[in-house]
Amino acid sequence: MTAQPVTTQQSSTPADVPATVRASLSPSRAADFKTCPLLYRFRSIDRLPERPTVEQARGTLVHAVLERLFDLPATGRTPAAAGDLVGPQWDRLVTEQPELAALFADGDSPAAAEFLRSAAALLEGYFAVEDPRRLEPAERESLISAVVDEELLIRGYVDRLDVAPDGALRVVDYKTGGAPREAFEARALFQLKFYALVLWRTRGVVPRVLRLLYLKDAEVCDYAPDADELLRFERTVVALWRAIEQATAQQDFRPRPSRLCDWCSHQALCPTYGGTPPPFPTLAAPDPLRDARSHPTPPGADE
Repeated sequence: MTAQPVTTQQSSTPADVPATVRASLSPSRAADFKTCPLLYRFRSIDRLPERPTVEQARGTLVHAVLERLFDLPATGRTPAAAGDLVGPQWDRLVTEQPELAALFADGDSPAAAEFLRSAAALLEGYFAVEDPRRLEPAERESLISAVVDEELLIRGYVDRLDVAPDGALRVVDYKTGGAPREAFEARALFQLKFYALVLWRTRGVVPRVLRLLYLKDAEVCDYAPDADELLRFERTVVALWRAIEQATAQQDFRPRPSRLCDWCSHQALCPTYGGTPPPFPTLAAPDPLRDARSHPTPPGADE
């Protein structure tokens, strides 16, 4: 699919959210609740800090480079040009997010250099599956949102949206980890179906292709949704939110142990590991657009 060129990036956040909207939900937070209700509470209600990992930082860096790559003229979008963007983009990210500098101890320049080399290697995986000289994305790192069930604002950032001359949409998501097993791929497709639902509700077009680009393994996973599937998915999202509302009202977010616990930042507070969650906070009046005004999840942070 060759996308139509545009000169500006777009955001489809509604200017006037209906007064009936009571809450907002991103695919990352929805996936948190599906994975472990207690993890959702720690992140969305307690808002406990989490130190970025090297893997998350690498994902954020690669996303930033791929976004900037399309600022270059088509003929200049080469592997060498992408490699040249790695250092400057990392410097920019560290300036904007000083906590990233703590990933490498003072004076540990070999570790920092290896980190940058590993990011450049992932970019080689990107060029193995796509030729950016043939693409003109319609939108990059674009915030999209829609209201479903008259009360719930669903929103998230799309890595890339391609629009064909016939109006067909392709949603592209960059993954810096390896191609996952079935359970993990289902989580990635959940995110893309979330975006497809928003685009369908706001633009009246079901995306033709949902594409996952696994840069580490240089693999492509394409999925073609249909309207009936997105309608069922919408009911799933609404039911998920109602379960979150019920858990919030009852202050009952139980842990759901799984293999993903090995990567959790909050084991010390989890009853599964002998911990005790903090007291349930007093919740202020909800602001449905609070998370939509800032990045719900930094690009690449959940790769």
